[in-house]
Amino acid sequence: MIIKGLNCLGMMGSSTFGGVELSLIHTDGIDIAERKKSCVIPYPNELKEKIQSIWGLKRDEDNNEEKLQDVDMEVSQFYVKIINDFIEECGEHVDLIGTEGITVLHNPNIKYTYQLGNGRFIAKNTGIKTVTHFRNADIVSGGQGTPISSTYFNAVATNEIHPIAYINISGKSSLTWIGSFGEIVGFDCGPGDNFINNWTAKHAHMDNDYNGRLAALGNVHEKIVNSLMHHKFFAKFPPKSAYTGIFADKAEHLEGLSLEDGAATATAFVAEAICYSICLYLPELPKKVVICGKGANNPTLVRFIRQRLPNIEVIISKEDGIPTDTVNAEICAFLSARTVYSLPITFPSTTGVEIPMPGGEIYEKDI
Repeated sequence: MIIKGLNCLGMMGSSTFGGVELSLIHTDGIDIAERKKSCVIPYPNELKEKIQSIWGLKRDEDNNEEKLQDVDMEVSQFYVKIINDFIEECGEHVDLIGTEGITVLHNPNIKYTYQLGNGRFIAKNTGIKTVTHFRNADIVSGGQGTPISSTYFNAVATNEIHPIAYINISGKSSLTWIGSFGEIVGFDCGPGDNFINNWTAKHAHMDNDYNGRLAALGNVHEKIVNSLMHHKFFAKFPPKSAYTGIFADKAEHLEGLSLEDGAATATAFVAEAICYSICLYLPELPKKVVICGKGANNPTLVRFIRQRLPNIEVIISKEDGIPTDTVNAEICAFLSARTVYSLPITFPSTTGVEIPMPGGEIYEKDI
């Protein structure tokens, strides 16, 4: 039997620096026929430091172009190496690569988004057609640029009871809701792992709160959580996107807390923002909430979400057969197929763009 579609290798360079996600799936951009192989490759420390040095820089300001291009090329070389190694180890033919590198700066208010990863270089040095920069067309056309994951979640929800919501927690948190009649609503709903990681990096020199252990030992300061929720982002109706660094100034509210209390309060803020958005901005409360991304690996965060949604089933994505560590790479693979088949990836109800928009820049292997 011939299965329609392509072998698509997705790659996501996580802004949490949890590693580069790789996932090979067979898909036609409508359904996922098969999940073949996935893994996470850590960033070398030296490269991580170089990426952090350009965080938040805009290309046309303060002679930033050369700095950005230098790091972009070094990152692209690293991407090529791990892609080629992955394909050699996997032993599968790959028709298409879909990649979304680390976001250096994303701000729909100025119609600007910049992700690392040179698609032309990747295609030339892997010998495989490559699709990248999935957000650009949407944001130039007046959309928020994110989330770009809603079509993927619509595909994996085919056999679910609706309405259902998927919460993708990585550097920030985004929400996709699928209604009883196939309606789709998507928007960024608040901070994600980065808000917690910034606290642990500053006060414990740890990349993250592994397994939510620090938060589990601390006490949540609810008054601080309530103060954090006064951020103007939460009063804005969707579609909306959390631009780079939008919640950074709120971290000062945690200062003076113990390490554990700060981690607990930061984690509670992430949970509260998600649950607030579910309860306030969806057309109908979901029957089930599926937690995806790196945040699904934090049992304290998941527990806080469950406590705030006592009448809704809350599960982590692997219970539904969706990977937690590599879901964003799988999304990139899925979107690459939609791009080459000229299918839309963003919609008025997900990013606020005027009409359904295709996205992604296609680079042929021989260019």
